[in-house]
Amino acid sequence: MTDIVTPVLSRIDADLPHALDRLSDLLRIPSISTDPAHKPQVEAAADWLVKDLTDMGFSARKDPTTGHPMVVATGGAKDGPHLLFYGHYDVQPVDPLDLWDRDPFDPQVQDTPRGKVIRARGASDDKGQLMTFLEACRAWLAVHGSLPVKLTFFLEGEEESGSPSLVPYMTENAEALKADVALICDTGLFDAETPAITTMLRGLLGEEVTIHAADRDLHSGMFGGAAMNPARVLARILADLHDDQGRVTVPGFYDDVPDLPGDIRAQWAGLGFDAEAFLGQVGLRLPAGEQDRTALEMIWARPTCEINGMLSGYTGAGFKTVLPAQASAKVSFRLVGGQDPHKIRAAFRDFVQARLPGDCRAEFAEHGASPAAVMSTDHPAFEAARQALSAEWPKPAAFVGSGGSIPIAGYFKSILGMDSMLVGFAKDDDAIHSPNEKYDLDSFHRGIRSWARIIDAVSKA
Repeated sequence: MTDIVTPVLSRIDADLPHALDRLSDLLRIPSISTDPAHKPQVEAAADWLVKDLTDMGFSARKDPTTGHPMVVATGGAKDGPHLLFYGHYDVQPVDPLDLWDRDPFDPQVQDTPRGKVIRARGASDDKGQLMTFLEACRAWLAVHGSLPVKLTFFLEGEEESGSPSLVPYMTENAEALKADVALICDTGLFDAETPAITTMLRGLLGEEVTIHAADRDLHSGMFGGAAMNPARVLARILADLHDDQGRVTVPGFYDDVPDLPGDIRAQWAGLGFDAEAFLGQVGLRLPAGEQDRTALEMIWARPTCEINGMLSGYTGAGFKTVLPAQASAKVSFRLVGGQDPHKIRAAFRDFVQARLPGDCRAEFAEHGASPAAVMSTDHPAFEAARQALSAEWPKPAAFVGSGGSIPIAGYFKSILGMDSMLVGFAKDDDAIHSPNEKYDLDSFHRGIRSWARIIDAVSKA
């Protein structure tokens, strides 16, 4: 088979200085979507991308929304695999400004003990990541004049402000956006030498429960012992949520939780994850979840129930012998596999109600519910992309999970009916959302080369 990717990689290497110039031009635009004062700059960033994509030969446009615009572009091959690439061009605010070592919108390549980095707001989240894909496409077109895949670009300007226009836009334009597979660049490496494709994203359910007892706070000397204390009731209920082995005890909680496939388990074992070092960086050492699972499974592939906050009685300075009238807690569940957040919500509420003594009642408030997103790695594009990444980086790529939630992947599944490959080159120390954000030059360079390899591999899968 003719090797068509090697000349593209050579072009990427030769053009890296110009690619850095283009990234710097985009980074100079303060496209802060959360601040209405920066609306013109968000528009300017969208215009910049439309022009860049148009100059490359794509049919690009800026679609208005009730908030910031979507940038959509199409092009590439007439047939073959159809890929949808998603990224976002808005950035976080820069406050506190006095903690930055330089102007956050004056990008610069800096030498550090760990190598050269691109320093600027948005360098890693997400302009640098976004531009790795655009630069890979640019190199393909420069060398071959055309791409081996059909492409749709879908670039958002509201990701850092909650994406209020995203679902309505996707729903209204679903047919135009549908493709075989979505590519999402807003993620990172497993470590400095190991690339990853995120294929499991945990869902999230939030619940707030308040236990009510007496109609007012009581004097603990006059009523203590005779009157029910809702703080005591709540503490017992919360303690009952886990058994001694770290398992969640809500009935039916694990009904729709799949076992980890053997090939994925083997990939994770090969990553050499050090649970003690992971916990040691925050002053801990013992994994606290299900004791028959590895730490990586706990944070990537297993569901959780966590108490995020508790409030009751007098919490000010000094001491007050009060018997509180109510006690509340915020509880979140990270969900995996086929767990239904609404089913879990109902089961949790039943769990609480079943433990209420007389003279107490429970009040509930919901705080969001989203299912997990699990990608089908049986799709040939996934293994092709993993092999392509492995060819570029020092260590083999792995299919990994994410302890957090990335809503866009779930929307692609629920609204557009397609799986997503989450491939990014950020590092844990990139300081995204923080002062002095950076993106390693090696991540930018290898990221461009990686996407070129993926485009080639997927076109043949």
